Amino acid sequence: GGGWSRGRPGVAHLVAFWESRAFYDSFMARAHDRLAAAQVGTYKDAQVRLFEHEFDVKVGFRPSFGDVDVLRLAHSQVYQDRVDHFMLMQEKVWNPAMAGSPGMLRGMVGRAPGEEFLVLSMWQSAAERGKYRPERVERLALRAQIAADVRAIAGDVVQLEPSWTV
Repeated sequence: GGGWSRGRPGVAHLVAFWESRAFYDSFMARAHDRLAAAQVGTYKDAQVRLFEHEFDVKVGFRPSFGDVDVLRLAHSQVYQDRVDHFMLMQEKVWNPAMAGSPGMLRGMVGRAPGEEFLVLSMWQSAAERGKYRPERVERLALRAQIAADVRAIAGDVVQLEPSWTV
């Protein structure tokens, strides 16, 4: 599934969930090149990252987009010596805060090799996501000591395009 960035015109985000690394590798070795060739000229500056599921945000994560209107993506580069603290704060501070937010359906924390993380949250609607106020995020960031853990963070809110869901 995927859609368009709400804050950066012309930027699209696609999110794919694979049953296993073997299935992903099989797709890349077989069907990927044919599909990519059919899309030449429709995009520029594609970036691909693979993340392994670490834990759920809320409970019962499932890679389904049918009931989701908006995604929130937070991509973090964490200092090597702060990875354990970052993960603990995701679990003890951020996870409960997001899980308690009205309209937040489910989410997950993923990790790429090294100190790279993705926090993905799925929201019922943009209006519900809007209730997760900046001042609340600032308080949570201070409590979690995010500035000490993270050397770089990029985030985006994505308005899903139902026709992109397979």
